[in-house]
Amino acid sequence: MPSSLIRRGVWAIGVAVLVIALAVAALPLIASTRIVRDRIAWELSAWSGFRVTIDGSPRIEVWPKFRAILSDVTLSQWTETDAPPVVEADRVEVDLSAMAALQGDVAFSTARLVRPTIRVQRMASGFYLPPLPTGGRITRSIDTARGVVTANPQKPDLGRLPSDPFGTVEFRDGRVVTTADGKDTEILSSLSGQVNWEAMNSDASLTATGIWRGETLQLDFSSAKPLVLFAGGAAPVTLSFKAAPATFSFDGTASMSDNAYLDGQAKFAAPSLRRVLEWSQAGLAPGAAIGAVSITSKVNASAGRAKFENTTVTLNNNPGMGALDFSFAEGRPVIAGTLAFDTLDLRSFLSAFTPVAPTGEAGPGDIDTSFADRINLDLRLSAAHATAGPVQLADVAATAQVKNGLAVFDISDATAFGGTVQSSLRFDRKPEGTQVEMRLLASDVDTGAFGTAAGMTRLVPAGTGTVSVILKGPGKAWNSIFENADGSFSATFGPGTLNGLDLPAFLKRNQQGGFFALDDVSKGALPIDGAEIKASISKGVARLDKAEINAQKYKIWLSGIASYAGRGLALSGGVVPTGQPAQQPQQQANGQAASPPPAQPNQSLFFVGGNWSAPFISPIAPGVSGQ
Repeated sequence: MPSSLIRRGVWAIGVAVLVIALAVAALPLIASTRIVRDRIAWELSAWSGFRVTIDGSPRIEVWPKFRAILSDVTLSQWTETDAPPVVEADRVEVDLSAMAALQGDVAFSTARLVRPTIRVQRMASGFYLPPLPTGGRITRSIDTARGVVTANPQKPDLGRLPSDPFGTVEFRDGRVVTTADGKDTEILSSLSGQVNWEAMNSDASLTATGIWRGETLQLDFSSAKPLVLFAGGAAPVTLSFKAAPATFSFDGTASMSDNAYLDGQAKFAAPSLRRVLEWSQAGLAPGAAIGAVSITSKVNASAGRAKFENTTVTLNNNPGMGALDFSFAEGRPVIAGTLAFDTLDLRSFLSAFTPVAPTGEAGPGDIDTSFADRINLDLRLSAAHATAGPVQLADVAATAQVKNGLAVFDISDATAFGGTVQSSLRFDRKPEGTQVEMRLLASDVDTGAFGTAAGMTRLVPAGTGTVSVILKGPGKAWNSIFENADGSFSATFGPGTLNGLDLPAFLKRNQQGGFFALDDVSKGALPIDGAEIKASISKGVARLDKAEINAQKYKIWLSGIASYAGRGLALSGGVVPTGQPAQQPQQQANGQAASPPPAQPNQSLFFVGGNWSAPFISPIAPGVSGQ
């Protein structure tokens, strides 16, 4: 090759390199003179639909990317000049096209918002959303897509959708606020993430992290047809929400039209439902004791109503199946449905909706019934096995209902203690105060096991019997119910054993005279043919209307009163040979026990005093010896 050609080639390459170097070096000068602040603001306005203001002077960087750095940027609505900006950012970084800049144009595909503040408004639906722009390329694209969807809602012509480029929007260290009376209230903080949407007719995704009410959360959203979705059509949607208190996901079809709906598969899980209720500030019994809960269901939601079908619910590792219906009436959530469990902790389940345990906000033992004004509930429950505190139940059929200040939980049928159990717990909010009513009917049960579960271990006949309890009282606190309750108690017992009573030793001590503790004669067991107890309860004081125990040789009777508040006893009793009528004292009008009748020759009479845990016996007449 001739040397002259080589020299010319070297010169050509050198000139090209020089031109490129000069062009790169000239970019900041070109940008500073032709891509001025107003030109960038105009392009951002045309893109977003908001009035964009840039208070600081743009700074142009060439390396490692050609970009403009804008400071003190605000996006405001065109029509509301007095309203605070919709978005404020300390800095906005815009990746620019070098070729477009050399031609005097602004073209960018990525914008980064640093420390943005986004203002939102509470909508009628209850959600917080920013004000919508009145124009811009995005709004025009949605309007065009709305026409495409309207022309064929079932199968819109995707080829007619606008194909305007969008790009990527990144944001970091931002916050979301709502403004009232000129004051900002922070909803989200430490907000970071990005929106990826290459073109209006392509798929889009959103990833964001932030802090809400002290908990870090992550939100992921994607749709293959976002423009169709925003235009009111049906589009596939994938949504994922993750936080320490709870996780939620949805995969299905959604529509944002006037008749918005969701149709797909949803999952919800929380290690502690109590923590979720407190974090969400739902106002549903903040003292709720439910632990881990998870729900997987086919969901169909529209117009303020959601139906959950083929629902799998797991409470504290206890799975159940059923169907649920969520809706809103008079501003309150309404939950109805049926759930069937293999095993279920009834106390934990109910504590989410009823004040079966003291709440964290109330005083010790106080009953918070405000939940009954915040939710309407109608659930039908069944369980092959269930627990209610220490009580083991089987084949349970129950209902839980909450509406307009009234909360009722009924166990209409259950097997326990070898028999059947029915119970009801009712909270009724009235102007004069909450009334609580409790009912229990245990039929043909093992009375020894029943007494142990109820905490009554003294002198409870072991055998088969039926127990009925009805109590009603003011519901300010749990103790006030029992201390001021009115109602009744009755029990009948069949053949069995009265444990904790050595009757011969009792009669011997009674014959000897002098006070003695019931514990002194408790090491024994008395076979009985049956027993019956009837008591009337007034203001927390039980008056024994009838209390008789029939043994082979003797009949034991008791009469008098027992107080719940002081745990005090004031009873009179007697032991008579079988077949001899007992002469029991008549009750006085004030409910106090009267003096015992004159003792018959074969009747041992005594007083029972002290308290429930340590009763003592005071002999009146020696009567029979027990030998």
